[in-house]
Amino acid sequence: MTRENQSSVSEFLLLGLPIRPEQQGVFFALFLGMYLTTVLGNLLILLLIRLDACLHTPMYFFLSHLALTDVSFSSVTIPKMLINMHTWEQSIPYAGCVTQMYFFIFFTDLENFLLSSMAYDRYVAVCHPLHYSTVMGQGLCTLLVTVSWILSCANALCHTLLLTRLSFCVDLSIPHFFCDLGALLKLSCSDTSLNELAIFTAGVAVIVLPLICILISYGCIGVAILKVPSTKGICKALSTCGSHLSVVSLYYGTIIALYFFPSSNTSRDKSTIASVMYTVVTPLLNPFIYSLRNRDMKEALERLLHRAKVLSQ
Repeated sequence: MTRENQSSVSEFLLLGLPIRPEQQGVFFALFLGMYLTTVLGNLLILLLIRLDACLHTPMYFFLSHLALTDVSFSSVTIPKMLINMHTWEQSIPYAGCVTQMYFFIFFTDLENFLLSSMAYDRYVAVCHPLHYSTVMGQGLCTLLVTVSWILSCANALCHTLLLTRLSFCVDLSIPHFFCDLGALLKLSCSDTSLNELAIFTAGVAVIVLPLICILISYGCIGVAILKVPSTKGICKALSTCGSHLSVVSLYYGTIIALYFFPSSNTSRDKSTIASVMYTVVTPLLNPFIYSLRNRDMKEALERLLHRAKVLSQ
């Protein structure tokens, strides 16, 4: 194939979801509803945590950042996908594609680090409850979130700078609904060995290490639960970790199935559908998981609705 220098590439083509043209309207309405629910649900979590003093704890401090990340993560890919579905326009400018890829990597990494920080918070709460307020002070929480943002920014910037040095072939069609780094590398005519090394190294640092921290934290929590003699104590420990464990299982389960255990006959369609799971479905379900399984969030919502009702009278 003919090589084109990256500076001459003006746009890419996003092939989008593997759906038939006559189904575009139905899926457009479906994903628009899911996106609006994701945004409103996570913004409600942010509002509750901001307004309710009972939620000003380390756990909900991390949850507020996770909710903000989910809103941003969804906004990176879904609006462009909806525009393409509505206008039947598949093109995306080169600069827009690189920008989308940067923020996609950034918020993916940030979600990994935040889930890891939340797992450590749950470990301290269950295994060292008497020292919880001392260990999980405001300083440590702020430090964990700040480091998460800095590392995510650095990793996304590294991948972006490495991508901009590549040249691309004439075929600029991306078999996805967003600018995925792996798909972009397959379109390049340049040597991508350095990019692939960076992906492997970052994958270990950003996905594997946080996952190991989460597994160790919940391993220690499991051991502590087994030592609790009363059923009431076990139920309290499980309720403390249930919401976070559900989110972790949903998020990492999809990523592991997609990237770590790919089937030899996995098609583009299956890969795209799996990507929809962790880019669209997971941010959508997080507010429901934390609100339906969390008594504090339910009570905070009831107080907010009661306050609004009183003010309206």
